[in-house]
Amino acid sequence: MNAKELEKILKDIRAGEVSIDEAMERLRDFPYTDLGFARIDHHRELRTGYPEIVYCAGKTPEQVRAIFEAMDGHDNNIIGTRAGSEMFSYISPFFPGAVYFETARIISIHKKEITPPSSKIAVITAGTSDIPVAEEAAVTAELLGNEVVRIYDAGVAGIHRLVDKLPEIRACRVSVVIAGMEGALASVVGGLVNMPVIAVPTSVGYGASFEGISALLAMMTSCAAGVTVVNIDNGFGAGFAASRINRL
Repeated sequence: MNAKELEKILKDIRAGEVSIDEAMERLRDFPYTDLGFARIDHHRELRTGYPEIVYCAGKTPEQVRAIFEAMDGHDNNIIGTRAGSEMFSYISPFFPGAVYFETARIISIHKKEITPPSSKIAVITAGTSDIPVAEEAAVTAELLGNEVVRIYDAGVAGIHRLVDKLPEIRACRVSVVIAGMEGALASVVGGLVNMPVIAVPTSVGYGASFEGISALLAMMTSCAAGVTVVNIDNGFGAGFAASRINRL
């Protein structure tokens, strides 16, 4: 339930069109629905501007279906992250409108339009191997109502590939920079643009990359001012943060 729905219930009560008992029944799942194994936070959009987003990894298909069913009674868009193709194959017959973004591993059920801001978000990767994390960031930002500019495989090993795209990047309001190996791309981009840069270390790389820890530490110790860092492989967190910045 969002603010408009709550306001309508209160208006109907004052007009005598809805009884107190009927209103209480409609408010039964406000602010959350208790499923036993999960409590779905319907109040989150009122507090934060975004509805709850479901992390599907570690949940059974039956649990995800039950969560989606509890959310489906409200007018918020439904987003499930880290969902495998098997999860979507189970979910899709119950939700005919569900869409699966395979590379991003995101399930989306579109229920209402979101007006995008005029500004854009750039999502930049160092290499092709970083694209799954980048797509999680890009699709998250798009589903939250933003226009995304994708610039992939523009790492420091061939810096001209990045320089060629600087006009497109500088036309955006915030950049998400995704890199594994030594994670140098975030510092380079941070030194070339006048916008917030959200760095995402990935677990891509050989042994001494320590599954993303080397990139994480490099990004956290970046000499470029204005670079902030999310967790390893956390494309969702970067896309969500970029959306908030873009909508300020």
